[in-house]
Amino acid sequence: MDRDTKKKGKIFVVSAPSGAGKTTLCQALLKKSSTISYSISHTTRAPRKGEKHGLDYFFISTNDFEKKIEQNFWAEWAKVHGNYYGTSKKYLLDQVVKGHNILLEIDIKGAKQIKKLYPDSVTIFIMPPCFAVLEKRLRERATDSEDIINIRLKNARAEMDQKNFYDHVIINDELDQSCKKFFEVVNRYL
Repeated sequence: MDRDTKKKGKIFVVSAPSGAGKTTLCQALLKKSSTISYSISHTTRAPRKGEKHGLDYFFISTNDFEKKIEQNFWAEWAKVHGNYYGTSKKYLLDQVVKGHNILLEIDIKGAKQIKKLYPDSVTIFIMPPCFAVLEKRLRERATDSEDIINIRLKNARAEMDQKNFYDHVIINDELDQSCKKFFEVVNRYL
């Protein structure tokens, strides 16, 4: 292979219902792998305690987000739990062309948009072991009101019904084993 010919990067898309553990698994992968970078999404929701602009999300106004929709700025975007989330087309393209592997932690609607734009992307769905465990996790993390928890639980059922869209499904029951399975899937494509 010619030295100037760079291998294109790979896009990994991870989705799950809230509380299934996708963030924990993604953080473990990023700690373990120096060849994957996290794609930082934009959102209109308020930062949670400890979240930083430009590190966890790019926090923008609803008005700015909607202007970017009109400008066709987003590779994927969705309105989830009353807030917008999206990923910049330019950012993704720049990273892939440079040979960087990118990890996106997004919802099902966004995953479908990415798969349409980037058919070679790898989609992974994280499932809770059962619905009762998912509810327990949401309540124990104590970051949302009861109303938000109920919305997340309602959405979780619909999201889990769409798991067959994904290239891979991992049940996050025992964390060490789930991490191992997740790492194995990603390594197949690197």
